[in-house]
Amino acid sequence: TLFVNLSLSFALHPVTGMSHLHNSKSTKEISVVLLGCGGVGQQLLSHILNTRKLHAAQGVRIAVRAVCDSKAIVIGRGVPVPELDDTTLTAIRSVKASHFPLSSLTSLDELEIRVLDGDIENCGLLSLIESFSRSTGFVVVDCTANEDVVGLLSKVADMCGCIVLANKKPLTCSMEFYDKITLRKRHLRCESTVGAGLPVITALTRFLASGDSILRIVGALSGTLGYVMSGLQEGKSLSSIVQLAKCLGYTEPDPRDDLSGMDVARKALILARCLGWRVNLNDVEVECLFPSEMGPAKMSMEQFMSEGLPALDVVMSNRVASAASNGCVLRYVAIIEEGRCKVGIMELQGNSPLGHLSGSDNLVEIYTRCYKATPFVIQGAGAGNDTTAAGVLADILDLQDLF
Repeated sequence: TLFVNLSLSFALHPVTGMSHLHNSKSTKEISVVLLGCGGVGQQLLSHILNTRKLHAAQGVRIAVRAVCDSKAIVIGRGVPVPELDDTTLTAIRSVKASHFPLSSLTSLDELEIRVLDGDIENCGLLSLIESFSRSTGFVVVDCTANEDVVGLLSKVADMCGCIVLANKKPLTCSMEFYDKITLRKRHLRCESTVGAGLPVITALTRFLASGDSILRIVGALSGTLGYVMSGLQEGKSLSSIVQLAKCLGYTEPDPRDDLSGMDVARKALILARCLGWRVNLNDVEVECLFPSEMGPAKMSMEQFMSEGLPALDVVMSNRVASAASNGCVLRYVAIIEEGRCKVGIMELQGNSPLGHLSGSDNLVEIYTRCYKATPFVIQGAGAGNDTTAAGVLADILDLQDLF
């Protein structure tokens, strides 16, 4: 099996022509509008600041011109809108890391802070982006986890603007909006929506461009569920594993958001749509790891953790034992094959790449005409703010030929 192992906290994609862009007279500038300044957005700002010297040597500069959270937009005062300097970006990171909104930056006189009043499209952000499109060009980077930005992004696409996504929602919305956002594929990068910084979508794109038809994709696409499955294999109970994972910060605040399988379903849908399939989220078959009577509408999170999860221990232990009797292990995987998307627990041979997988790593097997008997395998850290932000930064740089 051919492995591409990428367990890196930060890595740049190879960018065509990047090494010979720089000369003593000019630097290519990429203007960025950042939507979302949570964990990934903050880490992206850190990466941008920490790689200034590297990018200067390569003749490229990322100029952050606006940063937006759920409450406000921060831009520099002036016409045209100036770049936010590194001191300001550092202050933004510090404020957000302390769990304060961007509106608390009012003491910085050189900044204009526009308060959001419900709709991100009606706060002047779109006109600001339009001004960039008439001058420097721009990249809108979506590090939110919201579906509310879909309308804005579709209008950005209409302007021939560039879009970089860490947010999966725009790629798993209705086909109508999906078609608008992805119309100009050269202007879109979305590697970090599946596998954080792992080059899963890049690999699929290269296979398709070469005419190497993709027959089947099988992947463990959730670091949280990978951690759970590894713990089950070690003989631990489901409830104890999830309790520990929550304490370690591996799960969402409500672990049912992970155990529902919907995050994996969205990633599977993104990959299926990359193959050209006209499918929606409700077309994906999803195995939820808890019954409907334990859902958020019927049981509090606290009750689920104290009563619901322990009630599932015996059933899950029996599934582990049954798989072991067949020489197999359990993995929560996505399968994309013959027009069908399915995510759920699967029995796999212990000596297979997915069977060997442990901990929170992601692993994707891609079967193609050329890799039919022995799949192309991508494995590595598939979650975490650092890794995801590194993938976003690489995507931004991959667009530089358009500037």
